[in-house]
Amino acid sequence: MILKTNPGTSVQDHGRIGLGHWGIPIAGVMDQRSYAWINHLLKNKRNDAILEILQPGFKCRFDSYITIGLSGAKAEIWKNDKLTSSTLIKIIPGDELEIGKFLFGNIVYMGIAQGFQTAVILSSRSNYPKITTTGMLSSGDKIPFFTNQSHTEETFASVRLKTAWLEEITLEVYPGSDFEALSANNKTQVVNSKFTISTLANRMAFQLEELLPNSIPERLTAPVFPGTVQLTSGGKLLILMRDAQVTGGYPRVLQLTDNSLSVLAQKRPGQQIRFQLKSIKIG
Repeated sequence: MILKTNPGTSVQDHGRIGLGHWGIPIAGVMDQRSYAWINHLLKNKRNDAILEILQPGFKCRFDSYITIGLSGAKAEIWKNDKLTSSTLIKIIPGDELEIGKFLFGNIVYMGIAQGFQTAVILSSRSNYPKITTTGMLSSGDKIPFFTNQSHTEETFASVRLKTAWLEEITLEVYPGSDFEALSANNKTQVVNSKFTISTLANRMAFQLEELLPNSIPERLTAPVFPGTVQLTSGGKLLILMRDAQVTGGYPRVLQLTDNSLSVLAQKRPGQQIRFQLKSIKIG
């Protein structure tokens, strides 16, 4: 049961793939890299559901034997009021787990053996407003999982999770469909400048503070995807995230790689990023 949480805690998995023609966003985990890692450690299926926790102050209590795993942002983790640095944690009934101060990174992922067992709606357990009963979890919520599991077997190996990528600021991108419509100066600026993440950053989109002069007219509405970088008529750059709409009319100037989308998801407002343009190989 969740004892306390700030806004931004939700159940997520790979999301709802292939439903864009119905106007249904993909949703799913923001940081696919950390998600894949934690399910790998727990020997789960690739699409097993986890908790995505965007702010410190989360606390929960377990009522069964289970093994949990943590990945993503580096944070202070407390088990029964004792600080722990474990990635895989054995739980017995009555144990309480609390996520405190975030040291670096923006999202903590909590996985559980065999995944959380919330309702599957349109082939996904991911929380999304108007599709699931709620977009976020609240204090008092109970999240189902398979109980009375044996703990994972002890091994002589220790888990070493590399976290240097969480502090990377360079995002690899491909040219978007409207990249060539940018002026030569704008092309140079967008790939040679640092941009600051604004406070307008959420699961739908991250807005950047610096303006990029825009002379491209708005386009007819066309498909957009997580990682699409749109340029508004006012010169704002918007990087679409996992809950983004499926179509848009702003010019699409860049497209983030999957790995870069995970890196960006772990950034906070006020931090800076830069784009590194990759060429498209044909054949």
